[in-house]
Amino acid sequence: MPSKKALVRRPAPRLAEGLVTHVEREGVDAGRAVEQWEAYTEALRAHGWETIEVDPADDCPDSVFVEDTVVMFRNVALIARSGAESRRAETPGVEEAVASLGCSVNWVWEPGTLDGGDVLKVGDTVYVGRGGRTDAAGVQQVRAAFEPLGARVVAVPVTKVLHLKSAVTALPDGTVVGYVPHMDAPSLFPRFLPVPEAAGAHVVLLGGDRLLMAASAPRTAELFADLGYEPVLVDIGEFEKLEGCVTCLSVRLRELYA
Repeated sequence: MPSKKALVRRPAPRLAEGLVTHVEREGVDAGRAVEQWEAYTEALRAHGWETIEVDPADDCPDSVFVEDTVVMFRNVALIARSGAESRRAETPGVEEAVASLGCSVNWVWEPGTLDGGDVLKVGDTVYVGRGGRTDAAGVQQVRAAFEPLGARVVAVPVTKVLHLKSAVTALPDGTVVGYVPHMDAPSLFPRFLPVPEAAGAHVVLLGGDRLLMAASAPRTAELFADLGYEPVLVDIGEFEKLEGCVTCLSVRLRELYA
């Protein structure tokens, strides 16, 4: 059965201490970040999504980026093990949340590392970014977890940005959209559309033709509107300072069993 549930997690008080790897550190306004997070979650609810708030992880500055903690394929949850050791304490609350929803829970084990932001699903194809947060053993464990369920797992090199989904996501018809200067291997995607702004590479599929996008990508929003989509813009500027985007602020659970 299709489902429209989204896991979200309130920004931690120490958000401004979050990790940065490919950008210069900027000051983060924690109060403004909470306002932006609340507007983001309201946008999900306004388009029919039930938001489920994972228990806060106040000692984990990056915990608002909840997508990195788990990868979903149908009703199977693979609990991640971040390549950034400081982020591994974020997973217990998420594990509890997905288990309470009836998901089958699996784990990435040492020496494997995996961040959920490195995983892009397009139909039954699961692209996994091999980069700074996800290693070869992590890719292998994604294969072991999901290929028996019918997934086709494709490894993608990632060297220019934090995560695979920092560079690419996908439209409802399966076309991968990406910002070419941030990509290592555009040719790996059989249907690919380049976008004119880095933030334009990030879309969350809200249902139908609606695309949740960052307000910092107006030219890409215009491009998608010209293609018949309906962009829904949200300001996530405080999270963008920490290499965050619209995808990493939630985990969308679309195929839970009734």
